[in-house]
Amino acid sequence: MRIVIVDDHPLFRAGLRAALESAGDILVVAEVETAAAVIPAVAEHRPDLVVMDLNLPDGSGVEATRALVADTPVPVLVLTMSDDDGSLLAAIRAGAGGYLVKGAARDEVLHAVRTVAAGGAVFGAQTVPRLTALLAGTAGRGGERVFPELTDRECEVLDLLARGLDNRRIARRLFLAEKTVRNHITHIFEKLHVSTRAEAVARARDVGLGADHPTEP
Repeated sequence: MRIVIVDDHPLFRAGLRAALESAGDILVVAEVETAAAVIPAVAEHRPDLVVMDLNLPDGSGVEATRALVADTPVPVLVLTMSDDDGSLLAAIRAGAGGYLVKGAARDEVLHAVRTVAAGGAVFGAQTVPRLTALLAGTAGRGGERVFPELTDRECEVLDLLARGLDNRRIARRLFLAEKTVRNHITHIFEKLHVSTRAEAVARARDVGLGADHPTEP
């Protein structure tokens, strides 16, 4: 089985390569550090599976997964430090076939690699109940569950951002001062670890915020 590892930490890649290749039937054919390098590496090495981190220096592993799934039939197993509901739901919506948190045992990783490469789906034991609730829509609307670090008001502002509203229209919709809206947006950026409005909107749309609502005139 041919594997491409996508992760920007050399020591982690080395340890993962050793764990995978110790199984005897797995060969790591490439290691890449950036989202931009994923599709070229897959085109060159034609792996059976890509093991994808979500936090990459030039972009999101979610976007890299979405682009890869759209461009090739190669399955993706996410292996990441991100254990929040927003990252989980975004990865699944992008087309990942499995999701494990770094620190999973070697046997769990090997099982996931083989299962996802064969077309199956694998999620960590602690992830399954959360994923079921998220996909069933029982985990809350408007982002309170997928972004638990945000307040209810910040989730409302983020949802309106994802709909394409500017600060003035958000303020009008929520009966707030524009300065208050700007403060909420600053807090959203800090909590979601993004630096631009476009990044915040992308994070929101990854988990479905704004999707069912057309942009207001």
